[in-house]
Amino acid sequence: MAQSETVDRILDAAELLFAERGFSETSLRQITSKAGVNLAAVNYHFGSKNALIQAVFARFINPFTRILRERLEAGAKADTPLTLEALLGIITTSIIQVPSRTHNGLSIFMRLLGLAYTQSQGHLRKYLEQQYSAEFRLFMRLLREATPDLTPVERFWRIQFMLGATAFTISSTSALSGILEKELGVETPVEQIIQELVPFLSAGIQARSLQGDPLARRVSK
Repeated sequence: MAQSETVDRILDAAELLFAERGFSETSLRQITSKAGVNLAAVNYHFGSKNALIQAVFARFINPFTRILRERLEAGAKADTPLTLEALLGIITTSIIQVPSRTHNGLSIFMRLLGLAYTQSQGHLRKYLEQQYSAEFRLFMRLLREATPDLTPVERFWRIQFMLGATAFTISSTSALSGILEKELGVETPVEQIIQELVPFLSAGIQARSLQGDPLARRVSK
């Protein structure tokens, strides 16, 4: 078996099992059994379970950030500043344009992204922050420019809410589309779901805060 094929089989198996069972609940032996390889192969190619988890994420995020970086840089150089809705459109359309090895690869990855935040995976968050800091800083600069009235604390929470809604929606596109078709007889492709998601996220991020008075908001900026 070629090395690249072995790596792909391990990553495919790990991706599915992590999404189904969670990171802590999935053992390396379960992964090797599903991949049809021995434990030595995992240790040789990845070295540890944490490194394998990071590699699963990198396989999606590397092409995503290449697409995203190009579009964010173009937006940053435009004569007219990006609106919040345009910025969110760049993020969401970049996500769905990442090539996938399987028909449901995007949904699986978004489930993994949700697990990364709900389970104790500090090493993964640190890895993502280090590897993709340039893209994150550019996104945050454009987001601050598009939301000047938000305080840093408000902006932090709105980003978390955005991530949660996006991860849930994209990871559940098949199920949600099936429900809509059954109840209303309407077929909804992923691209249309994203079109519905973007204005919702934009409105939520810019929603009026119910906490604090105007003076406190100005001081905390």
